Amino acid sequence: MSDLLTKKCAPCEGGLSPFDKSEIHKYQKKVDGWDVIKNEKNIYFLEKKFTFKNFLESQNFVNQVGVISEGEGHHPDISFGWGYAKISITTHAIEGLSENDFILAAKIDDKINDGNV
Repeated sequence: MSDLLTKKCAPCEGGLSPFDKSEIHKYQKKVDGWDVIKNEKNIYFLEKKFTFKNFLESQNFVNQVGVISEGEGHHPDISFGWGYAKISITTHAIEGLSENDFILAAKIDDKINDGNV
């Protein structure tokens, strides 16, 4: 079990520095299959695409991610459609990645792995 699953996202209203590349790589090893993406503003995101059998499974997954996100007080960007959902996570207040992003990613993966999607 990842130590990230036992942690809770901490409120972030700025004032912290986003993770540097070495911290990102250290934490990326703790989550499976999440890509680190840099957008046109040089802000790093975690991103992962999930596949499902149909639209309803995608929608159910997105709803469960919403419950997890509300519980953590940390909200990803989500796009979904027939048979897929794409999750993008960053800490907007610091314009980059923080431990919160990896905690949320681990908890999303745990929901998928427990088979209740």
